[in-house]
Amino acid sequence: MSVIKHKDQRVGVFIDIQNLYHSAKNLYQSRVNFKELLKEAVGSRQLIRAIAYVVKSEGVVAESSQGEASFFEALERAGIELRMKDLQVYSGGFKKADWDVGLCVDAIRMSEFLDAIVLVTGDGDFVPLVEYLRSHGRQVEVMAFGRSASSKLKEVVDLFTDLGEGSRFLIKIALRRISHRH
Repeated sequence: MSVIKHKDQRVGVFIDIQNLYHSAKNLYQSRVNFKELLKEAVGSRQLIRAIAYVVKSEGVVAESSQGEASFFEALERAGIELRMKDLQVYSGGFKKADWDVGLCVDAIRMSEFLDAIVLVTGDGDFVPLVEYLRSHGRQVEVMAFGRSASSKLKEVVDLFTDLGEGSRFLIKIALRRISHRH
């Protein structure tokens, strides 16, 4: 299917931060350049909303709470709205931290006034959302790291952008050397 992109097209961008963070870190030892990502997602079209779904917890997104706060500020400076929730820790140490339902509800609710929905995630759990949005006449695009993205998700969207191709979406993590003196 050919993808239509024109200046009057209204776009919503929905970003699964946890999915991208872990993929960039584990596959490329990098962080995501969200400013560049948003620029590519929107192009010359009209950005209506860009929302990032984040979980507040040390270690999940940043190495310290100070790093986490500066990360959140950088997202907001890039024009991305934040939806936050705390990491839930259950007895026995089980941790839960995802925004899948929240992202789906927002995308469906906002789809009434959007022409194109850009999902920034490689999570195959979003296949039913993509199918629903497409059946309601919306163009659905996904941006994710091809090496870790669900193959089914790639199949059902109108356009898939592999964030792993080219370095403009990645910021290398400076590895700190630890010296051991004996």
